[in-house]
Amino acid sequence: MMRTRLAKFARGFSTKPMKKDLMTRLNEGPVIGDGGFVFALEKRGYVKAGPWTPEACIENPEAVKQLHREFARAGSDVMQTFTFYASEDKLDNRGNYAAKDYGVKDLNRAACVIAQEVADEFDALVCGGVCQTPTYLSGLGKVKTQDEFRKQMEVFIEHDVDFLLAEYYEHVEEAVWACEALVPSGKTIAASLCIGEMGDLHGVSTEDCARKLADAGAQVIGLNCHFGPYELNQGMKKVAKALESYPGVHMIVQPLAYHTPDATLQGFIDLPEFPFGLEPRLATRFEMQKFARDAYDMGVRYIGGCCGFESYHIRACAEELIEERFGKKTLGQLKYEKDAGGLKMHTKPWVRARASKEYWTKLAPASGRPSSAAVSKPDQWGVTQGDAELQQEFQSATA
Repeated sequence: MMRTRLAKFARGFSTKPMKKDLMTRLNEGPVIGDGGFVFALEKRGYVKAGPWTPEACIENPEAVKQLHREFARAGSDVMQTFTFYASEDKLDNRGNYAAKDYGVKDLNRAACVIAQEVADEFDALVCGGVCQTPTYLSGLGKVKTQDEFRKQMEVFIEHDVDFLLAEYYEHVEEAVWACEALVPSGKTIAASLCIGEMGDLHGVSTEDCARKLADAGAQVIGLNCHFGPYELNQGMKKVAKALESYPGVHMIVQPLAYHTPDATLQGFIDLPEFPFGLEPRLATRFEMQKFARDAYDMGVRYIGGCCGFESYHIRACAEELIEERFGKKTLGQLKYEKDAGGLKMHTKPWVRARASKEYWTKLAPASGRPSSAAVSKPDQWGVTQGDAELQQEFQSATA
């Protein structure tokens, strides 16, 4: 009954023209997601590293809009609202008073307006994103955790986003609670965990995580963040195997833009380079093409990126799958077609000689740092949900 009422509410406030929904698009071919917002906007000076909260939606909406537009120009079919870490408890956590002054509803409304404006310009879908909460990590239970999810969902229903994404969950239990809270909306629900092939932080296997999300009502399931493109595709192989018994459920993968062969259970946040020394690990655009091809070949149809993904990474994915996307080209491709061909126009003959995909796919890029190690030793703190060190600031202060 609640699902029906919410669906009617959403339809009643919709003024958007009819367009193909997410599941229709996924059934027809690959859907290209967008890239990372918190890392990109932090580098540009709009977000503070640490809390990573999205007050830029209100304070600097033009910056958020421009990043959406860059991803759209690069080939993104989805504008995901910049609502990462916008839950009310996160905005009030560890002295983040600037973000708290706005509140979850104001931030989410601003994010929806920005994403919708760019989506209308590029015929893209709008995705409302809901992620992990300090309430869950503090061990405050299912009822309070789901209340945080519903506060965010109300704004997404109010703005009639095209689908909802429960993303960035280290524990499948919390992701299942999120799906249960979002399903009554009547929207298509996607869900992705920030885990790899080793499973979640409570020891649940990657395969069982995928099955639990499907049983909770998610229609698009996969992995995002914490691991690089190659490593996350290794995890997706297990997701694909688990979902063989769930016909009609699609897969989503949105990795880091950083190589993480040395990352352990908690991924890149455990690496000593996190978050300010990751640039030497950046994947090239041709490595991203290979990632997109490998993901597509294993059956993944929603392919995008997370932290570190810039617009050129998204463009690489879109261009690799141009035939599967029925010849749909990025705006950059159209420009270079008119200009007759990129590197072939370079003044230096040895650079013109590099104007082939074969050259770049065989290249092993150097870091330029003679003393730089190939891999790092992760910290492996082993702190996870329920640990006293993860309690919200006001809880630890009054405990």
